[in-house]
Amino acid sequence: MISQEVLYEMIFKRMSFHLFRERLELTADELREIEAVWQQLVPLVADIRTVIRIVPAGETTCKRGQEYCILMYSEQKEHYLQNIGYLGEQLDLYLASKNIGALWFGIGKVEESTYEGLDFVIMIGVAKMPEEKFRKDMFKSKRKPLDEVWQGGGYQEIGNIARFAPSACNTQPWIVEATEKELLVYRYKKPGKRGIMPVNMVAHYNRMDIGIYLLFLELCLKHQGISFEREIFPDEGDDLAEKVLVAQYSLE
Repeated sequence: MISQEVLYEMIFKRMSFHLFRERLELTADELREIEAVWQQLVPLVADIRTVIRIVPAGETTCKRGQEYCILMYSEQKEHYLQNIGYLGEQLDLYLASKNIGALWFGIGKVEESTYEGLDFVIMIGVAKMPEEKFRKDMFKSKRKPLDEVWQGGGYQEIGNIARFAPSACNTQPWIVEATEKELLVYRYKKPGKRGIMPVNMVAHYNRMDIGIYLLFLELCLKHQGISFEREIFPDEGDDLAEKVLVAQYSLE
């Protein structure tokens, strides 16, 4: 089982490699370990089947200099996008611990859109990288200020770390309402802000982003020794809604 504390520490190291320069080669053992680790990850929703395939970069449309792509497949059930984000980001942090650079690549196409009866969702481009290529100071990353994504005075030190979760086109589509006893997490769509995403795909990718964010939030809570109960709410991906309640954390 992957240590939750190691994953927390990798929040500060991981980065999105938009180009893989000076890459090294991944070994067969490292590729097998990635596949084995996927089986150990804790899902956001337990009854959603998922599987990964690792393929050479040339078998996808991702052309960023990566050596391989990790293709993620899933059942299409309620919360499957959030679940893939939650699982995939655990993998992203694990990869950083092994000096394997990663890039979530949302617009990539694959040769096989289904695998083992599951549908392709998204890919992560990967390559072994020199350790000095990873992030040295997370706080230099471009993110929204805390008061834009965290409302209320509670647990601001947690919000200040969780806001560095990666997201499609760096949209950071979340707002948290924090009190002493609970955190309410919303998917938030700022009018007119979508980067290069097609307008009809914003909610699709942002639901994956929410899964990534929930992982960061939970790793921060666990690091602080704060127990919680989580409730997840349906999110049908309404493209017109500005603010959708997606999760409630009751804190103990």
